[in-house]
Amino acid sequence: IRLKENINKIGMSKSGIPIYEFNYKWSTDRYRGAIAQDLIKLGLVESINKDNEGFYMVDYNNLDVEFTKI
Repeated sequence: IRLKENINKIGMSKSGIPIYEFNYKWSTDRYRGAIAQDLIKLGLVESINKDNEGFYMVDYNNLDVEFTKI
């Protein structure tokens, strides 16, 4: 969430994961997807990784949410 801005919740997946539209702070391109902190709260930690700088990254392979550029 630290790398995102203009975050708008737009719905929920069938499994109860919040879905958002947002842009990254360095871009005006808009994306749709999940936020790692929500997945942690939901106990879906197997879908979270950390990069070398300590930022969370979502692994969408086991989620019913797609990461999409809109």
